[in-house]
Amino acid sequence: MKKLFIFFGLFLVVNLLLGCQHLDQTANTSSEEAVSPRPLVFAWPFLEPGAMVSRGGTSQGGDVTLAIEPDWRWQSIQEGELDALERDRLAILAMEGNYRTSFQFTETAGFTDDYAPARPYFSWGTEHVSVIEDTGTFISLQHTLVMYFEDESGEIMGPMVMKHWRQDWSYQDTDLHVYKGNNIWTRQRLRPEDVRGAWTQAVFQVDDSPRYEVIGRWEHGKRFSSWNSLTSDRPLPRREHSVRDDYNVLSGEHRITMVPTGWVHEQHNRKVFKNGDTQTFIAQEVGVNRYERITDPDLSAADISWSKTAGYWEAVRSTWRSVFEEYDTFQIKSEVNGEKLWQVHFGHASEIEQSSEDQSEDWESKVEHTIDRFLNTGDAIETAGDY
Repeated sequence: MKKLFIFFGLFLVVNLLLGCQHLDQTANTSSEEAVSPRPLVFAWPFLEPGAMVSRGGTSQGGDVTLAIEPDWRWQSIQEGELDALERDRLAILAMEGNYRTSFQFTETAGFTDDYAPARPYFSWGTEHVSVIEDTGTFISLQHTLVMYFEDESGEIMGPMVMKHWRQDWSYQDTDLHVYKGNNIWTRQRLRPEDVRGAWTQAVFQVDDSPRYEVIGRWEHGKRFSSWNSLTSDRPLPRREHSVRDDYNVLSGEHRITMVPTGWVHEQHNRKVFKNGDTQTFIAQEVGVNRYERITDPDLSAADISWSKTAGYWEAVRSTWRSVFEEYDTFQIKSEVNGEKLWQVHFGHASEIEQSSEDQSEDWESKVEHTIDRFLNTGDAIETAGDY
């Protein structure tokens, strides 16, 4: 057992409800050492350590127990006589489970005359990943945060459950919607020969609106499996949305590597300011997100919560599928009448979860109306001005 300090912070918890450093398994890390922000001077060895102290929350959590035994799907990839498709599928399905997650980002270079490296980012928590759909060539994974907090008296509070992001994997996908800036997504058609053997990873926000979609390919070697993506553009991440205004598009590549007891998501990103057809490169960063499988604490509260709201979120996903089919290009409004899309959806889901009756079907028309209110299509799309 070792102490976990969840660095999502109460600010993020409130926002989600209303709307990294890796520790070795054998390390004897004290509470005081773990909770203190640490300097990260990777790529900046001559800066004073104090200038690179990580930013992030400081909420204290309970103990976690890291898994020791390899996941059976990872073992099957290594030991089994499998065809390429089944190896890829098992690697994706092996992401299912309970994890201690950590998110670490640091800028490695700047491109402006007055550039100074920003403070690195470091956060972590406990997260449940479940398979909500598997058709053979399409796999959907839902992430749910399950948070335990320790108060000043040492008492553990929780679990606090929050729907998190979602990732959809599609085999040999030729019909994508990619981010263009200014909250605009547009259809990209690919030739079948260009995606033969490839998988698309589509990532969605906490409210199931799109974030990015990119083609990549799995590589399987002895003791590892990795998916390597092409370049994709994305909106600003939540970790930067409220603290940065010098760039508005994050462009980069991804590598997801499966290990015996989890997976690692590496990012190589460029921070770009786009305005119409003009783009200015501001900085570049590396990111390492670790998903370490755990056996304790119990994160089954995620399944309990999902069982009550699954119908509602299926209606949300179904509505978005209709949007993707109907529109080559659409724009998502930042807010409507002072509300953000995630706030409306989370309010609806909370109402359903607190009800004693299953009302999911009653919400289908409301979901369609809600998403429609937040869309610009056709001539309504605002293409002028700052992205």
